[in-house]
Amino acid sequence: MKMARIESAVRVVLEFSEAFNRHDVAAMMQCMTDNGILEAAGPAPDGAVYSGKAAITQYWQDFFRRAPQAHIKVEDIFGFGLRCVMRWRCDWVDAAGEPRHARGVDLFQVRGGAICEHRSYVKGVFGPD
Repeated sequence: MKMARIESAVRVVLEFSEAFNRHDVAAMMQCMTDNGILEAAGPAPDGAVYSGKAAITQYWQDFFRRAPQAHIKVEDIFGFGLRCVMRWRCDWVDAAGEPRHARGVDLFQVRGGAICEHRSYVKGVFGPD
């Protein structure tokens, strides 16, 4: 496995995360394949699966509408081949105006320079719902 290939997976995931922090759904979707899969952390216990750019775009638009202050901090990230693992902390403000946060791990698979699978796992309760 070439180092450039390992690094490219990490780079695209970091680019996706930076777009997340700008709430730039269009830029997030540029980091994903047309037939990508998002397995969201919720609802518990298994999360929901969204397939294709249209469904994933709608998910993120709804997410940011409910959590306009959401911000993710990458705590650790590493890649191997076409896979990337990112440990993160997400901060947001709930409907009552209280600051909240959650920690989680996302597993990514990258193909052709874009994310084709994004699976999210969270400690505790997460999200603006």
